[in-house]
Amino acid sequence: MGKYLNSPAAYMAYKEMTRNPYFVDKTKVLEEIVSIADEYNKYICITRPRRFGKTVTANMLAAFLSKGFSGEKLFGNLEISKSSIYSVFLNQYQVIRISFNEIPEGCAAYDQYIGGIRKGLVKDLKKEYSGMEIDDEDSLWDILMELCVETGDRFVFVLDEWDYIFHQDFITDSDKSRYLSFLRNLLKDKPYVFLAYMTGILPIAKYSSGSELNMFWEYTMINEERFSDSFGFTQEEVDRLYERYLARNEDPRLTKESLKDWYDGYHTFRGERVYNPRSVVAALSNNNLGNYWTSSGPYEEIYYYIEKNVADVRTDLALMVSGEAVKCRIQEYAATSMNLKTREEIFSAMVVYGFLSYHNGYVSIPNRELMSQFEVMLRKEKSLDYVYRLAKESERMVRATQMGDTKTMEEILEYAHNTETPLLSYNNETELSAVINLVYLSARDDYRVEREDKAGVGYVDFIFYPERDRSMDCMILELKVDHTPDEAIRQIKDRNYMLRFQGKMGEEKKYTGRILLVGIGYDKKKKIHECRVEMI
Repeated sequence: MGKYLNSPAAYMAYKEMTRNPYFVDKTKVLEEIVSIADEYNKYICITRPRRFGKTVTANMLAAFLSKGFSGEKLFGNLEISKSSIYSVFLNQYQVIRISFNEIPEGCAAYDQYIGGIRKGLVKDLKKEYSGMEIDDEDSLWDILMELCVETGDRFVFVLDEWDYIFHQDFITDSDKSRYLSFLRNLLKDKPYVFLAYMTGILPIAKYSSGSELNMFWEYTMINEERFSDSFGFTQEEVDRLYERYLARNEDPRLTKESLKDWYDGYHTFRGERVYNPRSVVAALSNNNLGNYWTSSGPYEEIYYYIEKNVADVRTDLALMVSGEAVKCRIQEYAATSMNLKTREEIFSAMVVYGFLSYHNGYVSIPNRELMSQFEVMLRKEKSLDYVYRLAKESERMVRATQMGDTKTMEEILEYAHNTETPLLSYNNETELSAVINLVYLSARDDYRVEREDKAGVGYVDFIFYPERDRSMDCMILELKVDHTPDEAIRQIKDRNYMLRFQGKMGEEKKYTGRILLVGIGYDKKKKIHECRVEMI
């Protein structure tokens, strides 16, 4: 065993993962990967956003195939043990496992980076094949070819985060070409390769525009159905985890609905919804909802993708923060650009990196975990122009509503109208809803804001559920275009929307504040807003 060849690190990491009380057994994917390699293609690349289990799967694959371990105790009680491939492939190969995101301290040049990997692997090979003469000056592919010929051994390459190097400041365009050549020489058309399994975030096709890595079959979340349920958590898996959570916690603070609200929202190629796995496990382990996926990169990381062309995307951002999906043509390869210019390039990058979800031709903000980061951005970035200005008015709008100050409410909405934004054609209630979301954005600091929520005998436009302090005012807001706010209030009453709160009053953690009925009407002919607030 060595640093790269049959490394104990992969085995130990996966073993530790299986001991987690919220471990999900996805070992069935091993059968699919090995079958593909054994039958018709030994080059597989799987791309997914961060925190979607790529490294876990890479460690699992290395631990399963590596000759360096006995995997019976680790895999014997997992799903893969029921497969016909289990006894045939378990611990049968020399596995070379490289995490390309492990850059040596002080590394400032490509030669130092790739040279360290080469040196470490040659050292491992000399130790493993101590009876053979290995020349340090020979290329890696010549050494591996000679070992294959002499011993009959074939190698499995598990290459995690293969594209990480492309994001390092010290890497030049020339270095990128040399890196692609290195991978091609190491892997392409080599009989010593049984399987080359690579993971990354960005698509391989754009980087390898020529023939360097065209032997890889690439499986993305957007364009390929295969492996759809192997990365991320399905609803069924989250339901099972939630049962474990209830059994482990005397005071459970999470509900299935809250997990779905915070961490669901991504889509596979065939339209199935998947949860962010890292965030689900963190929330269940901590008995607390939080921004676990985005904790390593604040809202500035989102802003990075849009700052090159704010004017082209800000209206779409306002609609998405309002809960709308926006039509967009996604090209995954565009995400490799370091200078995102067009709306399509910007949203493509955000989909690939997981900041947006894509389904059936539309992009959207997937869940509340990410929505909160977009909300922070809208309230801080002045370059967002009218979107920023409306969001900044939101604290005043919330206070005015709680005080029943309809004059101030109408003044703020009039200000919104006078910005002459693309949203304010008010051709339908969707556009009005987007503006309402912006002018009530700060409410999300204290409320869970639901749109089109089922209440009474119909669906209400907005319900504001107090989260931090249940003695705060509860709010029900109904919008009407070419109708009066009185008609909006009447609809709230006629359809018994208040039951949504009154039904909650009997719970142990009940709402104790007032219920505010808020009606907002817009007269398209007169181009004026009217507001009414009734307290019950």
